[in-house]
Amino acid sequence: MLPEPPPEVVEAARELPDRWLSVPDAAWRGQGTPPDWAVPGRWRTDATGTIVAWEDNERYRPSPEALGWSGATDPVESAVQRAVTGYGPAAEVLRTLAASKVAVLIGSDGEPTALRSAQGDPVVPVFTSPAHLRALGSLAARLVPVADVVAGLPEGHSLYVNPTGPAGMIMEMEALAEEIAAQERGEARPVSTDSPEGPSAPRILAVHVTDADRLVADAPGRTETAVSPAGTEARA
Repeated sequence: MLPEPPPEVVEAARELPDRWLSVPDAAWRGQGTPPDWAVPGRWRTDATGTIVAWEDNERYRPSPEALGWSGATDPVESAVQRAVTGYGPAAEVLRTLAASKVAVLIGSDGEPTALRSAQGDPVVPVFTSPAHLRALGSLAARLVPVADVVAGLPEGHSLYVNPTGPAGMIMEMEALAEEIAAQERGEARPVSTDSPEGPSAPRILAVHVTDADRLVADAPGRTETAVSPAGTEARA
């Protein structure tokens, strides 16, 4: 099925006959040529500059927006969504989470509730947004700094951030504890991220179409790439 190309692609196609044209996922904010995993697919133009075919990119990683996830409610959730989908570093989750307060479920003894994840990992669930906490119903909880939760974790347990959100993350506790300690000492540890770009014209990549490409593009039996469902878990 040929998806509807955006107006800028149609306009560019008129000047780029016999080319493959691609536009990266809007969530990719890097400089220069986007990586293959950030490109959903490509359109093909014929000799007149008319778009006549589409090819899915099997290596494409859909962004949170492309997956239709609800918008992030806070910096931690934004970092988690980007890290889970591959559009941001896990180190950004550590940096934002270490400086945050979270809601933690408490039992009748007033202590944080320890549970097990679907994979059997011993975890203490924490919530960065009231909306994610409300998804569990009317359960007792309190708002505390993440550093306090980590200090009181039962042995062998990890934090499970936003288990009711569109993307949850089970944290690697040693790395989180190191980030908390660094922030308490006033150290700003570098986080490698793609440099954000200012407003600019859409980036359209053009690749000349070869005879071999035409044969592949016209071959029968091509199928579209399935999109991964929301709720994927990742470990920092």
